[in-house]
Amino acid sequence: MFTRIVHHLEEGFIALLLALMVTISFIQVINRYVLGTGFTWALELVTYLFAWLVLFGVSYGIKTGAHIGIDVLVRQFPHNLRRAIGVLGVLACCAYCIIMLVGSAGYVYKLYELGIEAQDLPIPRWVPFIMLPIGLSLALLRLLQVGWRTILGQQEGLQLADEAREAIESVEGVEVVEAVEILHPATGSARQEKAP
Repeated sequence: MFTRIVHHLEEGFIALLLALMVTISFIQVINRYVLGTGFTWALELVTYLFAWLVLFGVSYGIKTGAHIGIDVLVRQFPHNLRRAIGVLGVLACCAYCIIMLVGSAGYVYKLYELGIEAQDLPIPRWVPFIMLPIGLSLALLRLLQVGWRTILGQQEGLQLADEAREAIESVEGVEVVEAVEILHPATGSARQEKAP
């Protein structure tokens, strides 16, 4: 129950960020090209929202297996070796996240100490940049979850999107639908085969 609520909150937050970006951009375009005015802070705010969307989306992509990877060679190995390679891959990603997390936390703290304001927004610059350590912490958490499931044998490592397989399946699905329509035009669409 709690996991499902968190999952919906993540999706809702991503959707909210995207909706805010689109709305602000749309209003800015209307103001600039129709009314001849505009907000000076709109571009900076949309840039920060996009950065938040990307950084939050990294952890969500790890959780849902939406990241793209090249695993043609790894798939040729036996199951146990694939799991070991998966654990090594997760450990490498965790090391990268930890390095970036330490660096970003130091950067945000330095911005906080200096008290620098954003260029066009009347807020301290560390406020929008706080998403760096938050996003990297979420990604590290998701990577640790993947690593634990890999160690337990529930998966073989990072679940990567397989665009080639999805493209082939979608094309095969289209061919199957077209074949059914040709054989049974009454049950399919109104499309008819031309006589030779």
